[in-house]
Amino acid sequence: MKNAIEIRGLRKSYGDVDAVRGVDLTVAAGEVFALLGPNGAGKTTIVEILEGYRKRDAGDASVLGFDPGTAGPDFKARIGIVLQSTGIDPYLTVAETVALYSGYYPHPRPVDEVVELVGLAEKHDERVLRLSGGQQRRLDVAIALAGDPELLFLDEPTTGFDPSARRGAWEIVKSLAALGKTVLLTTHYMDEAQYLADRVAVIAGGKFVAEGSPATLAGRDAEDTWIRFRLPAGAEPPPQVASQQPEAGGYLAVATEDPTGDLHALTGWALDHGYRLEALEVLRPSLEDVYLELTGAPGDDARTEHAASSGRQRRRRR
Repeated sequence: MKNAIEIRGLRKSYGDVDAVRGVDLTVAAGEVFALLGPNGAGKTTIVEILEGYRKRDAGDASVLGFDPGTAGPDFKARIGIVLQSTGIDPYLTVAETVALYSGYYPHPRPVDEVVELVGLAEKHDERVLRLSGGQQRRLDVAIALAGDPELLFLDEPTTGFDPSARRGAWEIVKSLAALGKTVLLTTHYMDEAQYLADRVAVIAGGKFVAEGSPATLAGRDAEDTWIRFRLPAGAEPPPQVASQQPEAGGYLAVATEDPTGDLHALTGWALDHGYRLEALEVLRPSLEDVYLELTGAPGDDARTEHAASSGRQRRRRR
């Protein structure tokens, strides 16, 4: 199968609120794809349509060759879902929990293999209530992997994690990609998308406003580089910035299309004058910079999120 997900002209409205406005999207098999966007932009609606939880109003959708709006158990057995929050029996052990959910699938992965894959081998016989928050999130991923799915939906998988736990979760996702799994990820963390995703799409107001690799999104790779530094007190600025007013903190910045050459010239000038360029750094627009420029203020998008979530009853798919 060439593509795991294909949608064309997808639309969904809640009353007079257009949550998804005729979007097209393709996710290749084996790809890690990240959906980025502010709350209420339409991410959750798209993902729930693809999971088969929500009916679309118009357009075509294909997930692993199935129409998720009409697909039955064969489709459900081939996907895994990690929700933002789940309800797990706190008195079962890690292994018992994975075994319980494995029993719902026709061809599950071995329990011990799944527990090892998510880094919980040392907690194999520990009760859920004794796990840390990060360990419980790993167990969520283990449950999603119990049926050996081809496609995983990860909904804000590291929300509330400390930096160490986030990094651990990222490595799990990387290991899933190495197994050939397709991953559709929603996240608010730009560094997470940068590290994990092969491609990203930014959605705002129910429409995709940019799509591409994290490094090239919206022409990010073609933007100017900036050399930024501070001069010692009383030092004369170099010719490149002689007419500029310092930024907050006394920083000076030079835009450049040739960072190697201009940095060499700048540091050479500083050495010739006996100056030390403090806090010297070379900067390019980050994925977060591009994201903020693309999405702008969320405006009325919060109405969409309210309409979409009103009365929502999500349960783990068996």
